[in-house]
Amino acid sequence: MKIIILGAGQVGGTLAEHLANEQNDITVVDTNSGKLRALQDRLDIGVVLGAASHPATLYKAGAEDADMLIAVTNSDEINMMACQVAHTLYNTPTKISRVRSPNYLAHQAELFTREHIPVDVIIGPEQLVTRSIEQLIENPGALQVLDFANGRIQLVAVKAYHDGPIVGHELREIRNHMPHADTRVAAIFRQNRPIIPEGDTVIEAGDEVFFIAAREHIRSVMSELRKVDKPYKRVMISGGGNIGATLAQSIENKYRVKVIEKSYDRCKILSERLRHTIVLNGSASEPQLLAQENIENCDVFCALTNNDESNIMMSMLAKRMGAKKVITLIANPAYSELVGDEIDIAISPQQITIGSLLTHVRRGDISNVHSLRRGAAEAIEVTAHGDPYSSRVVGRRLDEINLPDGVTIGAIVRGDQVLIAHGDVVIETDDHVILFLVDKNTIRAVEKLFAVGFGFF
Repeated sequence: MKIIILGAGQVGGTLAEHLANEQNDITVVDTNSGKLRALQDRLDIGVVLGAASHPATLYKAGAEDADMLIAVTNSDEINMMACQVAHTLYNTPTKISRVRSPNYLAHQAELFTREHIPVDVIIGPEQLVTRSIEQLIENPGALQVLDFANGRIQLVAVKAYHDGPIVGHELREIRNHMPHADTRVAAIFRQNRPIIPEGDTVIEAGDEVFFIAAREHIRSVMSELRKVDKPYKRVMISGGGNIGATLAQSIENKYRVKVIEKSYDRCKILSERLRHTIVLNGSASEPQLLAQENIENCDVFCALTNNDESNIMMSMLAKRMGAKKVITLIANPAYSELVGDEIDIAISPQQITIGSLLTHVRRGDISNVHSLRRGAAEAIEVTAHGDPYSSRVVGRRLDEINLPDGVTIGAIVRGDQVLIAHGDVVIETDDHVILFLVDKNTIRAVEKLFAVGFGFF
């Protein structure tokens, strides 16, 4: 596939790395020659120096015969204009644009049509990140919560602790503990090394366990792996920008929310926009302010400013002063590797955004892609098509399917029915199959497995 990526920032650069490793023809456009040179030094890609929305730049990048344009510059307006130019002059089939401003997103249905602004897919990072944090607040103790099949089924990552009933036991015993809640462990990471789970695999304390289950069974399964945290009540948010404000607005009817924001003018806007949230003018890096606002009673502290260093320092301070759980927004991937025990969950806006972008880039009928463990692993939802004669998977039991190494099937969604993956389950056409890939480099093999052909039977 020939893909043009506009913007060589963290999202554009990481996306180029993902796609170049999957035998795509990638060209990256940016006005910063240093960023382009750094990408070209380590990736087999083309680069074009120039303004992303200019017709001449897009022509030089190969827009005439490109399959897809992905606009992820820092400017909403440049992204939208580039899609318009690619559509009008070069008839580019698929145009994806990152749009951050809530003002545009509020009118998404009216604005982004072929007749007005021809963008096929809108990626709103702030909305994606906000939803991810909201899921973590709704599921105390979870490290990551991912939705599949419109939220009917979830993949959840938790850290196993000594007091978990199933810790120290084989996975096959989970069914004995929970006869009314079916689940499957999709993968285990032990000291950062992946383990493909079998029935006789023993869960150890400290393991990072990814399990899949119907939404209503998630809490029951978590209780097998660790002592379940009490539901959260008090949430403190540092940073009243788009992400902090959207999160506060989303959860203020369910939790007691406080927002700390340095800008007085922004505080006035927030106080008018938020109905039940307490808005405080100040900095969460001030111990006196945190103490005054009873940080020791805070269930979740969310550091969501646009400064990584500030987020890390504020999170460490809040944790030391008594916050029970700390969620920290960290854009720089190098910092994520350095985070210690004082930060419970590091949120990467790039990885969340890239997962959403990959949903539209992958070959085959893929409706969800989630990037996991800083991009090393993936969870995908793919629809099975064909029949037993034209498909390698349809009409076959799960234990008959030759999956690539490091790939597990976690569940199948058939209409309104959720089927947890067991060996005797047979895949039918139009089933939504949720797979976990401990190595994202196996994605091509998975796409081939689900491709419809002839004479496979």
